[in-house]
Amino acid sequence: MKLHLERFGYGTDSTLGRLTLDGTDHICYTIEDERRAVKVAGETCIPVGVYSIKLRTEGGLTKKYAKRFPEMHMGMLWLQSVADFQFVYLHIGNDDDDTEGCPLTVTTPHVGADGEFTGSGSKIAYVKLYKMIVQAMHDGEEVVIAVSEK
Repeated sequence: MKLHLERFGYGTDSTLGRLTLDGTDHICYTIEDERRAVKVAGETCIPVGVYSIKLRTEGGLTKKYAKRFPEMHMGMLWLQSVADFQFVYLHIGNDDDDTEGCPLTVTTPHVGADGEFTGSGSKIAYVKLYKMIVQAMHDGEEVVIAVSEK
């Protein structure tokens, strides 16, 4: 399974992207921290690149999501080998304050009067994406995400 995250909206503190399957089938939108030439911890989106996604079955966020989604949660959607980052997940959140560099899933993006991006429907987008990825993994597929900028 190949996911594509194409960033196309850039605010001072936030970045808007579109997540698709194989570059065509829309899954959801993403909200991330802003782009920076030099990483600032907790305030910078991940670099452009291609990353494998695995399930991380330990850690505080894993425990939190296991309680929140006991019927489906098998681990966090963990992007592998992201340069200068550790434990990058696809997860729930509605604005750049809900992330420390991870892409957040939302169904509907919003742009504020200040030009910053937020979203709504994060839980709905996450559940949809999570189920797709876990099914692909269950079917023996490698899951990757290609992050690009417009």
